[in-house]
Amino acid sequence: METEFGDEAKIAQLPQSGVHCFPGSAKKITRNRVISALLFVAFAAACVVCIALGNANGKGDFRFFAAGVLCGIGAMICVLVFCQTFLVAKYRVAVDYNQKTVVLRYRYSNISIPFENFDGREGTPDEAEAIMDKNFSKGKNEYFVLDDVFQDACYQTSVNDLESREDFNKLKQDCLDIADAYGARNSEDKVKFFYEKEDTNRSTEDVDIDKIIETAKTETGEGSSANQSDDK
Repeated sequence: METEFGDEAKIAQLPQSGVHCFPGSAKKITRNRVISALLFVAFAAACVVCIALGNANGKGDFRFFAAGVLCGIGAMICVLVFCQTFLVAKYRVAVDYNQKTVVLRYRYSNISIPFENFDGREGTPDEAEAIMDKNFSKGKNEYFVLDDVFQDACYQTSVNDLESREDFNKLKQDCLDIADAYGARNSEDKVKFFYEKEDTNRSTEDVDIDKIIETAKTETGEGSSANQSDDK
């Protein structure tokens, strides 16, 4: 298979068939199931109570009905979260060598990134994730970005999201090998992040500043030489 930026020798070294599935963390799945189940019971009970209070006097009370609707919505969200844990248990990320795609499960949808568009790289936690890691992570958490270089959005997974650190390391190595072999990140048409744009501008400015400094040094050196000649 020919690709614009691909290295055919490296592509040939990749697995040519099979699917590597990386399931979500069992601890995280269990925690989400317990929390969503408890919250469902609480929201459902609150919904029933609010509706009952709204009809208590034989006259509909809008405030209680509104609260009942909100609690009902909360209960439905808990059901969706509970069901979603079974999907993540099968896999959170998969590398499909049959279809040549990296597949990420995001809520109830599957996001497929073709190898020809894929880039994988080290990631960093945002502020909320950093707080969670500090308070709840026993070991050092690591992040990895799964990116379609021709799309604005990119996705991230971590050691704590997957079943084990071994799974994370395997996923990371597979993705780095794919990105290196197909070379999509080398395309001039890829979506550039803010820091890449700043680096480009900064490099241009640095060149201009270097020229100014060199000119100033030259002029200063000539002035010093002239002064030294006068002193003599």
